[in-house]
Amino acid sequence: MSPHSTKSPRHASAAPARHAPAKAADPGPKPFLRFYHSHELRTKTLHVLETVEEADKPTAHAGRLTDLVIELTNTGMDQFFLQSLKATKPNFLVQQSASLGLSGVQKVMGTVIRNILGRMDDRQLLSVCASIRRFMA
Repeated sequence: MSPHSTKSPRHASAAPARHAPAKAADPGPKPFLRFYHSHELRTKTLHVLETVEEADKPTAHAGRLTDLVIELTNTGMDQFFLQSLKATKPNFLVQQSASLGLSGVQKVMGTVIRNILGRMDDRQLLSVCASIRRFMA
């Protein structure tokens, strides 16, 4: 309190109480975020990865890998954003606006992902598969 203040110490407003943030788990060598997905999606993911990795010509399966990447991306965005939003119990308009906005983002991202993966060669597609496997570890 400054010496020129007109408020007495007993009338000074108390600082708002702050909640201590939840302590994060030890991140290990590198921090990461992961999302949970269904057993069906995991089974599908493993099947598509094996198909691409074992193919003589991985580019023959680029469409299936692309569909998988889009589905995984959508699932992750849903869990990280929409499920977190729903946990706050927003009003209907906020929830619908968020769902609509995310749907638009997913359509744009899907187009971009299709264009990029559709132009990849065998080596690049195998690298995408390896990345997905690392995310799953």
